[in-house]
Amino acid sequence: MNTAERASALAQTAGHFPILGRYETEDLIDLVRLELGHSEILDGFRPYATHFSQATPRSPILHIVSGNTPHAALQSLVRGLLLGARNLVKLPSAGLPEVDAFVQFLPDNLRTLVEVSRELPPSWLKEAQAWIVFGSDETISSFRSRLPGGVIFEPHGHRFSLAMIFDSSLPSEDLAAADISEFNQKGCLSPHDIYVSGDARSYAERLAQAMDRYATIHRPDPITQAEAAEIHDMRANYRFRAASDPRVQIWESAGSLSWTVIFEEELWFAASCLNRVVFVKPLPDDLPSSIGPALFSLAAIGIWPATPAEAEQASLLRPSRICPLGRMQLPPLSWHQEGRQILAPLVQWVDFEPHIG
Repeated sequence: MNTAERASALAQTAGHFPILGRYETEDLIDLVRLELGHSEILDGFRPYATHFSQATPRSPILHIVSGNTPHAALQSLVRGLLLGARNLVKLPSAGLPEVDAFVQFLPDNLRTLVEVSRELPPSWLKEAQAWIVFGSDETISSFRSRLPGGVIFEPHGHRFSLAMIFDSSLPSEDLAAADISEFNQKGCLSPHDIYVSGDARSYAERLAQAMDRYATIHRPDPITQAEAAEIHDMRANYRFRAASDPRVQIWESAGSLSWTVIFEEELWFAASCLNRVVFVKPLPDDLPSSIGPALFSLAAIGIWPATPAEAEQASLLRPSRICPLGRMQLPPLSWHQEGRQILAPLVQWVDFEPHIG
């Protein structure tokens, strides 16, 4: 299959998976052009500066994926298949049904390019020419220490996201509730904190109502006992603080752990325990100096309203992505994940200089 044929097949397969957003054949072809310079440069020699070049995938590609964000695993696999590489997919021990289903929807000539396993065969580590690893910082470090020389390493470790509301009078609470709640807030694009210009406390109260509406329609995924204990502990801590500190207030889902909204005037970024627990804070004039260490681990910022002027302000925090609130969980195919190109590192080049004369 050439690039256009692979793109068409992948777009058709992706259509069965709403968590991927909308993938069109043209979008996939354009991604190749954007990152590699020519939409057909994987198919043979094409003009490149004063000569000709061809890109070939580093193959096979090893994907170490995690269970909390199945869309990230599918996106990684789509990229490998778009390049025409063989793909070795190490699933979490509990499996990932979305990946299994995606592979079954692929046409035969793409399905043969995918191997899936819940274990990690030692042979995969030896033969893979590129490793794409999703997971905790400990997981990233473990695989980095085992990396053979000459193998491309693309890590995707723990990252944080946040939102910035520049006009709290504009309705945006339902958009924020969707971004917070999707995937039980466990993805790197899930906001932990929302910084609000204007009356942040009032916004927090309206957000709590929106979280309740969202949870009524989209029930949270089941959580473990350990996760439940973390939510109970965080709620108890902030209830205690709110009882004596007027700068703190908490809203909770009645009779369940479905959602929690915490307002506090402390500007320092607060990491959520996840599972739909979010902090609302006032938006300071100088957020970069107020946010704390999370400044160096930002993935995305959802903004509202989403205009160039607001995006310029958000860009001071140097995230890899700025988007409208309500779309934080739907990155475009061409997103520079963690500020890096996503296809270019996975190919190698052959240049041809023809005889002239």
